[in-house]
Amino acid sequence: MKKVNKTAFELYQGDITELATDAIVNAANNHLWMGAGVAGAIKRKGGQVIEDEAVKQGPVPVGEAVVTTGGKLKARYVIHAAGIGQDLKTDAAKIKNSTLNGLLRAKEKKLKSIAFPAIGTGVGGFSLDEAARIMIGAAIEHAMGETSLERIVFALFDKKAYDAFGKKLDELIK
Repeated sequence: MKKVNKTAFELYQGDITELATDAIVNAANNHLWMGAGVAGAIKRKGGQVIEDEAVKQGPVPVGEAVVTTGGKLKARYVIHAAGIGQDLKTDAAKIKNSTLNGLLRAKEKKLKSIAFPAIGTGVGGFSLDEAARIMIGAAIEHAMGETSLERIVFALFDKKAYDAFGKKLDELIK
């Protein structure tokens, strides 16, 4: 665990849907449909209500984020961070904006803890190393300001992603 101001940064290897943080982040598309990958896992475990609530708020610009209930998940909320559009492509700006907007939604709800997957690295095909640099950098930027967040978790499904985020976390937070 590393700290920036009062915010602790953590890594977790495993299924994001198992975390009991205040919110987990869905690596969403801008129409907020929940099909495969992280979105599919969240919908399967949390229930159809999560997608129903999300879709009612969309479509949103790529880079934006919306909040729904957590359904049957351990997390109270799901923050749907739109890192890709219908073209299924992403870039550094989209990943940074979706991360920052996810953090902003958590701040607006006065949440204490949030868990992020590696946005844009699945269907979006973005580099794990670069996504780690962008997302951790955005989270540090957020933690340097006024925030309710005391804990930011990067929930990585496999060892390759875990190692990439671990390396960048060590580089960016001494």
